[in-house]
Amino acid sequence: MSPRPALSTYRSTVRPEWIDYNGHMSEAYYVLVFGYATDEAMDVLGLGPQYRERTGCSLYTVEAHIRYLQEVPLGAPLTVHTEVVGVAGKKLHLAHSMSAALGDAEPFVVSTEEILGVHVDQNAGGSAPLPAEVLAAARDAQNPAPAWSGRAVGV
Repeated sequence: MSPRPALSTYRSTVRPEWIDYNGHMSEAYYVLVFGYATDEAMDVLGLGPQYRERTGCSLYTVEAHIRYLQEVPLGAPLTVHTEVVGVAGKKLHLAHSMSAALGDAEPFVVSTEEILGVHVDQNAGGSAPLPAEVLAAARDAQNPAPAWSGRAVGV
């Protein structure tokens, strides 16, 4: 079976306030962009603002792993493709791949992030099963995990 298309796509441009003392995008802003990409994926899966207001439930990131592969300058257009790579009763494993178009070059991957999200009932104060329709949508969108997923940090 061939891979399914990305679940969602988020686009942004590197802003002046995102540039650090080294002259490129600061690591904190990669996290910000990936956070917006997670929000976009949540919307596609039915976990967006209306769902949160109606149910008091949301997806909380409980673990994340980022790889910084290439410096990104001011003004670079960014595209983040998000895939579901794992789903279980209360959990979603998402893989984000951030690309940038630098100069006349074709866009290429500059950073990746994978997150483990847990569905939380904010009123009850704990984890809760994902709704059946969200589980079905996530399973329908699921792709195999990319080769970089699941790596550990070490020396």
